[in-house]
Amino acid sequence: MAFRKVGAVILLVSNMDKSIKFYKDTLGLPLKRKSKDWTEFFKDGTVVALHPAKKKSMVGSGAGMLVGFMVTDMDATVKELKAKKVKFFKKPKEESFGKHAIIEDPDGHLISIAEIKTELEEGFDMLGMFGTD
Repeated sequence: MAFRKVGAVILLVSNMDKSIKFYKDTLGLPLKRKSKDWTEFFKDGTVVALHPAKKKSMVGSGAGMLVGFMVTDMDATVKELKAKKVKFFKKPKEESFGKHAIIEDPDGHLISIAEIKTELEEGFDMLGMFGTD
């Protein structure tokens, strides 16, 4: 398996504008990029990312935060995870930014894994992230 690094800590938020203001103005985090559905803080290394929650029940619960890992070979990683009986919350899928899946740890915490094909223009397209596959 080729987990390279933690690429993002992803917070699901109920109000994107309010959350951006809090992290940028109140906490003083440096803004990297901003769009309607994805905002990143910190210019280098691991980012803190904000994404609108599809359901209010996801905000403030354990499901309201994900750790996002970058992987070098999604197909090999998925094969190994399946062999180890890891539960997939979102099956591997080709997205605009590369390949993406979400797995669950033993307590149900969500872990995003992504193989990024190029530098992101608009950030992750994760609107369908919590849909059923």
